[in-house]
Amino acid sequence: MQLSHFKTLWGHPGDAADAARLAVDAGFQGLEAPLPTDDGEREALGRALAAYDLRWIQEICTAGSYVPRRQATVEEHLADFEAQLAAGRELGAEFANVMGGCDAWSIDDSVRFFSEAQDIATGLGVTASFETHRGRSFFCPWNTVAILERVPELAVTCDFSHWAVVCERLPDTEWDSIERVAEKALHVHSRVGYDQGPQVPHPGAPEFAGALAAHQRCWEAVWSSQRRRGLSTTTMTPEFGPDGYLHTLPFTGAPIADLWDLNRWIADCERRHFQQWSVPHDLKRQAV
Repeated sequence: MQLSHFKTLWGHPGDAADAARLAVDAGFQGLEAPLPTDDGEREALGRALAAYDLRWIQEICTAGSYVPRRQATVEEHLADFEAQLAAGRELGAEFANVMGGCDAWSIDDSVRFFSEAQDIATGLGVTASFETHRGRSFFCPWNTVAILERVPELAVTCDFSHWAVVCERLPDTEWDSIERVAEKALHVHSRVGYDQGPQVPHPGAPEFAGALAAHQRCWEAVWSSQRRRGLSTTTMTPEFGPDGYLHTLPFTGAPIADLWDLNRWIADCERRHFQQWSVPHDLKRQAV
């Protein structure tokens, strides 16, 4: 199994061509971003992907941005999902990473949304991977597992940093849920959260070594499941971001770190981590 990294355009200050160049220079294999609504920007994204031979993961948020409109109905979420998924298919998305549903819904409403969304994706011939994200139906471990029990065909994007802040404890403390979700994991967002926030100031800081190790243990659970399921590639998007995630100095608002530096750091760290994890597993398989 190989590890492929995707550069997020969340917090990227330049255009698609600049993002593609940075991605290639850092050894990434693709970009993760929403499909631009502007025709010119959409064409520019397509040109950048082709020019640098990069893959693309489409990012979809249903009924709003990262936090959904509170009063949006299941029907509105589904219509938004279908429209974005169909549009992204034209540009050749590898799959869609979806922030879908609403945390305030009942389990029954979430089950209905995911069941019908999966039918839509199947009908369009596109894979949709639904993210564990605050504000969404997969906002916590227990709801996620409850929904997966009733809609087991779903693919999941694992961003365990959201669960860290929602649960106010590191994600590996809920190991039964981690193992259950790992069995459906397609994609990983490698941001490191801590018990009071979704993003540590720097994942290499010694005071956050425990948080990094907890997330890495969860990522290993994903890799182990994917290897058992026969996946040839595992995908990972380093997703340290802005919008209150990035720590800043009081009064000045100056960021305490550079986002691209953070994302390159965790990508390099996880390449080494994946290699270290892979070697004993490969040797074990060869022995068998």
